Amino acid sequence: MDNVKYRSWVYARQGLDRPKFASAREALAGAGWQRSVGGVNPYLGIRARSGEGRAKVDALAADLQLFELPSARGCTYVLPADHFALGLVIGRPFGSATEVATARKLGVEDAEIQRLKEAVLVALEAGPLSPADLKKPLGDKVRSLGEEGKKKGLTTTLPLSLGLLQTEGRIRRKPITGRLDTQRYEYELWQPPLGPMPDDEDAAAEIAKLYFGWCGAATLKEFRDYTAFTAAKAGAACERAGIVSFGSEPDLLALPGAYEELSQHSAPSAPAYSLVGNLDPFVSLRRNAMFWLDPIDGSRMVPSDSGIKQVSELSELWSHAILDRGRLIGLWEFDAEAGNIVWQSWIPVDNALRAKVEDMEAYIRNDLGDARSFSLDSPASRRPRLDALRKAD
Repeated sequence: MDNVKYRSWVYARQGLDRPKFASAREALAGAGWQRSVGGVNPYLGIRARSGEGRAKVDALAADLQLFELPSARGCTYVLPADHFALGLVIGRPFGSATEVATARKLGVEDAEIQRLKEAVLVALEAGPLSPADLKKPLGDKVRSLGEEGKKKGLTTTLPLSLGLLQTEGRIRRKPITGRLDTQRYEYELWQPPLGPMPDDEDAAAEIAKLYFGWCGAATLKEFRDYTAFTAAKAGAACERAGIVSFGSEPDLLALPGAYEELSQHSAPSAPAYSLVGNLDPFVSLRRNAMFWLDPIDGSRMVPSDSGIKQVSELSELWSHAILDRGRLIGLWEFDAEAGNIVWQSWIPVDNALRAKVEDMEAYIRNDLGDARSFSLDSPASRRPRLDALRKAD
């Protein structure tokens, strides 16, 4: 298969060659949920696909037209309202499962957790509260798990109870500042109706339809990586969703009609640049660097969480991405102290690419203030990545 044509087809379906979607909700539904770990990825991904800035996205979140919820693999994503129930159902098997097992080993019984959950719901009837503010009305219902719990990352029973209530859709965790790129939260009772919650089989089939629609085509392994489904559950979900083979490609699966759509696509000759976050759906839906890399670029040395590595070795990016018609052509970071973007390009730089960088630079300065990759990212921790990009050829 012509990978250049295939990549540009997926890129166009994702709305990255030009803003394709009329709203943030449409972008999330049509191109993929945006991974949110206290960074700017949702803002960057939505803006690239719909043109909407932070103020509009924050207003939609406040109105619960979209929101951050635990979903695939129990990880937090920004979802459109139509997918709230689905996201909670597919994330439920993973939500707090490790913490529950740890708590049981530390002598916490399920009945104790249930009593604490009920007490949390009563406390929140008065209005939203932060975890610190919840401790007063909960009193001794919150139990310290001592040094042993601290070693295992579970200091008290409160975070476990809050996590379980959130995955059940009974409370929601909302950012105190109203921004998605924060890690300061308070909790409140879930007010709007979620609608009917699908059963596990229906939810698995629905996420299969969405996933393969977002990807264009993908392997069963890539679908499993995204959902953390077992092989049996993933296979059954695909069969129930009507997923089919992607033309004559032996390993790829897709929605019916996708291969015919690719056949009618022509890869554009002119560049179509886009600057997106390191966790953008285009690069994170499939943990396969060779999809978005040209073979000639595989040996490029780039920053990672453990020093400088060849980009082909990475299953995910640690710096933000510069894309052109589906090809990763460079990386970028924001220098908060200098107020500018530091970037590396693997292709000759033209005026259109410079304009894209300048546009993103202005957006971050004026709308976002910074461009954290994740919650623990900071101007200080980012310095090695900035230095590496400055030194790049």
